Amino acid sequence: MLVLSYSLMKLNETLVLEFSLYKLETSNFSLCLIFDKVSVGFSMVVTLISGSVFVFSQNYMEEDPFSERFIWILLSFVLSMNFLIFSGSIFFLLVGWDGLGITSFALIIYYESKESQLAGFQTLMINRIGDVIIVLSMFLFLIEGQFIFFPMSEKMFYSSSLVLVFCVASLTKSAQFPFSSWLPAAMAAPTPVSALVHSSTLVTAGIFLIIRFSYNFDLSQNVCTMLLLCGSVTCLLGGWGATYENDIKKIIALSTLSQLGVMIFSLGMGLPCLSLFHLYSHALFKALLFLAAGHILMVTFGVQDIRMMGGIGMLMPMICVMFNVSSLCLVGAPFMSAFYSKHLILEMMFMTPLNFFSIFVMMVATMFTAKYVFRALKIISWGKSGISLLLSYSNIYTSFPVLILSLGAIMSGKLLMSVEINNLEFAFIPMFESLLINMMAILGIFYGLMEGGTKKSSFLMSTLFFLTPLVYGSIKPLSILMEKMKMLDNGWVEPYYLLKKSVFWWGSLITQEGAWPNSRLIIICLFTILFLMWGGLFNM
Repeated sequence: MLVLSYSLMKLNETLVLEFSLYKLETSNFSLCLIFDKVSVGFSMVVTLISGSVFVFSQNYMEEDPFSERFIWILLSFVLSMNFLIFSGSIFFLLVGWDGLGITSFALIIYYESKESQLAGFQTLMINRIGDVIIVLSMFLFLIEGQFIFFPMSEKMFYSSSLVLVFCVASLTKSAQFPFSSWLPAAMAAPTPVSALVHSSTLVTAGIFLIIRFSYNFDLSQNVCTMLLLCGSVTCLLGGWGATYENDIKKIIALSTLSQLGVMIFSLGMGLPCLSLFHLYSHALFKALLFLAAGHILMVTFGVQDIRMMGGIGMLMPMICVMFNVSSLCLVGAPFMSAFYSKHLILEMMFMTPLNFFSIFVMMVATMFTAKYVFRALKIISWGKSGISLLLSYSNIYTSFPVLILSLGAIMSGKLLMSVEINNLEFAFIPMFESLLINMMAILGIFYGLMEGGTKKSSFLMSTLFFLTPLVYGSIKPLSILMEKMKMLDNGWVEPYYLLKKSVFWWGSLITQEGAWPNSRLIIICLFTILFLMWGGLFNM
């Protein structure tokens, strides 16, 4: 993959393989595969990270009685992502898109607890919205007479409608606002699954799809406005929510939400190359962050509350260093991989004609990112432990993947900028604006170091401004409505039995002794209302 990606990058060539299924009048139903520097390069990153995760899983899941089944489901998950990466037509895209949905549901509910089942159902239902939207887009492809993405251009009549449809579907898969609640809930899956989901597979599928369309033609103004709004709000929600979270896996999940918002924001500014650049660097250091967190969970008996952790630096110095390196990449610290991508996106923000609201939200989100990162580092690395820890535990299965990913987290930024000329952007901004970005990060670092480890979680921020209760049915009117609609799951015959039951109930009420006057009054009122409604409709 590395050799093929470098060759396609230097030659700047694209290989398209098309397999015709059948033809109907002027419509050609075909499968299509695209091999270019974008698809092969991203597949190389996915296979590198998945290989490291598979090696780590050999030790992390060794005591699980169904570890072999877990590996096979995880392999199906990675294959589905590769199908989506190389897809060039709607039919091949649906194979990878639905494969990701099914396998992610199986992996999230792997432990079969109540929390994991609720999280899996929530993830499945929100992703179904995007699936339905993509299936409905087939009618637009049928009108155009083709089902291939590659020859799409601005000359196509429905090209803007197709891009808008796919962008909305991608927002659901990438957990953008208002579909953000399923990403922290997906932490019910095992840690190796989280390392794959949050780095290079499920949540990045939607972003990669938008990047694929952005390379063919420029996005419309309406689509860019939608991406700018969703990206900035999602970045703020992820950073703000992580400052009030005490679960280490949910903190990392909300950090993923924040970084995905940065990528969508970059796409809204019309910079797909820079968004893909940040996608590569984020995938490497986020996988490293999850594997380092998996090491910490193994020595803390599975305790995920950071208030109970501490002293990891003395017990496991190498893992603590890797955790610090990946955390500094989140902030965009100098000489780290994310500095060359995230910091450049923030600088290009001042060169793009955006409104003040978008810039203000991104600046506040940058401060919150530095705040929760250094709050977690202070508690985990330098704080005192609240529980008795195991001895330092590591072997070749756990150390080798971390070392491989650490090289990518440190070197990938400079390397990708040197190899690919499209990743090289120049930002010419005043000194004040450049200092403003650094000062917001320094301010967040100061606030994070000043906070203690006993901070209580906020219900408002833990639910991402009440996005989660909308799914779980915590709001009473919505929960009552969902309970009443459960009868539709039993089939269309159920309303007949409901009508029959209501008729018998009215009959028993009327025949009761002493109940006739009240029942007669109710029946008279009901018939009066029905006749009034009928008369109103007739006179219309």
